[in-house]
Amino acid sequence: MHLINNFKNDIHSAKKMDDTDPLKNYREQFIIPQHHNQDIIYFTGNSLGLQPKTTQDYLLQELNDWGKYGVEGHFLAKNPWLSYHETLTNKMAKIVGALPQETVMMNQLTVNLHLLMVSFYCPTPQRYKILCESKAFPSDQYALQSQIKFHGYTIEDALIEVEPRQGEFHVREEDIEAAIEKNKDSLALIMIGGVNYFSGQVFDMKRIAEAGHKVGAVVGFDLAHAAGNIELNLHDWNVDFASWCTYKYLNSGPGSVAGVFVHEKNLKNLDLPLFAGWWGHDKATRFLMDKTFVPMHTAERWQLSNAPVLSMAACRASLDIFEEVGMPALIQKSNKLTAYLEFIIQEINLQKNNCLQIITPKVNRGCQISIIANGYGKELFTNLIKHGVMPDWREPNVIRCATVPLYNSFEDIYRFGQILSSLL
Repeated sequence: MHLINNFKNDIHSAKKMDDTDPLKNYREQFIIPQHHNQDIIYFTGNSLGLQPKTTQDYLLQELNDWGKYGVEGHFLAKNPWLSYHETLTNKMAKIVGALPQETVMMNQLTVNLHLLMVSFYCPTPQRYKILCESKAFPSDQYALQSQIKFHGYTIEDALIEVEPRQGEFHVREEDIEAAIEKNKDSLALIMIGGVNYFSGQVFDMKRIAEAGHKVGAVVGFDLAHAAGNIELNLHDWNVDFASWCTYKYLNSGPGSVAGVFVHEKNLKNLDLPLFAGWWGHDKATRFLMDKTFVPMHTAERWQLSNAPVLSMAACRASLDIFEEVGMPALIQKSNKLTAYLEFIIQEINLQKNNCLQIITPKVNRGCQISIIANGYGKELFTNLIKHGVMPDWREPNVIRCATVPLYNSFEDIYRFGQILSSLL
C-alpha cells in the first residue's frame, strides 16, 4: 500500500530515517560498487541484485568439498549435493506463499516457463488462445509466441494482449476481466507478469486467477519482478503455476537458478503431460536406473537434471538473509522507501516545471518507480551514471529506479534527488 508520510527534503531527515530503520544494518551485509571511493547509489536491484558478503563463503564451502571429495561430495559434502536443492525449498516457499511440495528450484526462468507450458498450455481446436499483458517482458513474449507457433496456430489469432487505455500506462484489472470474458470459449491460458517490468505495476493475481478459472482457463505468472519484492500467496490465490528468477531482488548472482511453483491441486494429476528427466523421477527408486519414468508427487516432477550446486549456493546465501529478516519487515521498509522516492521526485517537479512523470501506480506497486523525463533522452540516464547513480534504462524513454530495502537507504534517495535535480 502507498504510505502517507511527513517527509522532508533534507539530508538530516534522510539520515534520521536511516538511523531509526530497524533493518539498517543489513546494508552492511552487501558489497556495494564504488564510484570515486563512495558507495554508488544502486537502484538496479530489479535487474541484478547486489552480492551478499557471505556468498563467497557459501561458494567456497562447495568448492572445497568438491576438491576434498570429488564425486563423493554428492553424499559426503557438508551440504550433500544429491539433495542440495531441498535446502532451498522451505525458504523459497515462504517468500512466494507456497507449500514446500509446490516449490522447486531449477533451471532458468524462461526454460521453466516453456517446461510448464508443456503441461499447462494444451490447446484444442476450441481452446487455444493465450492472454497476456501488453508490453510483457520480451522473453515472455517470445516464449508465448513460440509456443503458439509450435502448436500450429498464428500469433495474430491466438495471442491476446490487454493494453492500457489511451493516455494511461497501466493495464486495468477490469479490462483484463473483460478480455477474459470476451474470449471465454477460446481461452486456454492466461500468463501475466506479476509485476510489469516496464511500469512497475503489480497485478491483482488473485483476482486474475479467479476470473480465468471461472471461464475454464489455466492461470500462470512470471514472477521475475515479484519474488522477493512484494507479498505473494500463490497457494491461497489458487494460481496454477508460476516461475521466477532469483538474480534480481533475491540477490543470487547473474544467471542464477530459478524457481517454480505448481499448485497442489495440479500435483495430484499424474496424467499432466510433461517433459521428463531423471531428477523428476521418484527419488526412492531413481538409482535403480529403470527405464520407466515414475513421477515425483511434488513440483520436483518438473525437474530434469541434478542441482547446479554452485549457483544454488549463491542463492542459499541470499535466502538465509530473507529467512532472517522476513518478507513483512522488508515490505514495510520497501513501502516507505518508495513513498520517499516519490516525494523527492515531486519536490524536483516543483522546482523543474513538472518535467518528471511517474508512470508507476501509486498503490499497486512494489519497490520500483518508473520515470519519464519529458524533454530529456538517454543522455540523462548516462549522466546519472557518471555522477554515481545506477538506475536502469528501458526503451524508449523510461528510467527505472528500484529502492531495495535490504541495501538501499533513505540517504541514497536524497542524494539521488540532489543529483537528478542538478542534471535537469
